[in-house]
Amino acid sequence: MSTRAIVATGTYGPPRRNYNAEAVIPQGAQEVSGVDEAARAAREQIGAGADWVKVYADYHGGPSGALTPTLTESEIRAVVEIAHATGHKVAAHAASDEGMRRAVLAGVDTIEHGYNGTAATFELMAKHGVAYNPTLTAEEAYSSYFEHYVPGKTPPTAGMVQAAHAFELARKAGVIIGCGSDVGVFAHGTNYREVEWMTKLGMKPVEALMAATSVAARVLGKQDEFGRIAPGLYADLIAVPGDPLTQLDAIEQVGFVMKNGVVYKSLQLHD
Repeated sequence: MSTRAIVATGTYGPPRRNYNAEAVIPQGAQEVSGVDEAARAAREQIGAGADWVKVYADYHGGPSGALTPTLTESEIRAVVEIAHATGHKVAAHAASDEGMRRAVLAGVDTIEHGYNGTAATFELMAKHGVAYNPTLTAEEAYSSYFEHYVPGKTPPTAGMVQAAHAFELARKAGVIIGCGSDVGVFAHGTNYREVEWMTKLGMKPVEALMAATSVAARVLGKQDEFGRIAPGLYADLIAVPGDPLTQLDAIEQVGFVMKNGVVYKSLQLHD
């Protein structure tokens, strides 16, 4: 759980410019200006129960709505120092190359989105051990909602092509790639779409499945608790009708769910 994200003042929603200047508009994230406020926000979010602290390294804004970096490297580093000192990790929303670069140099643990990252920045991520959640399905969903993309009927949008290119660069650079899908942008319960997109863009099924299980657990720092089938780990298991290593879409039909040894779903087979 990451509670409220930490953002630069005036860079998140709802946009104040859309309202009366005298109105007090509750913001969707905690705003900060400067290193001291960033550090205070990190402590406050941890105090509110955050397991991870989330920062927005960039955002769309200004008169043109362009994507620009928001928090400075020093502001992000202040959040990271507080979080790491208390055993917490930091996730960075970053889609611009400069926002990604600042976040990596500041010491974040993961980058989400990264659509405009360059080869040099992905190489920097690999060097610093920063994991990448490419959120390919989120870009596909956005394209469906706002740009008339229809799977199987229309060509990928420019945003989808850019996301695919970033994914390719990350793989070439040897970046740790996890499976954080940004579900909520698309329907909960269809998280499998991210795994399938990874294979469409070149990953082998076993790599994509590991990104969603053992690699994701390692990124979370929970590799000794879940993510694999091994003695001493939580018995978190699912069963699907087929071998996902050869028929990946079998993961769309989960017929059995066990969480920590307790069965929550078990379909009955009938003749």
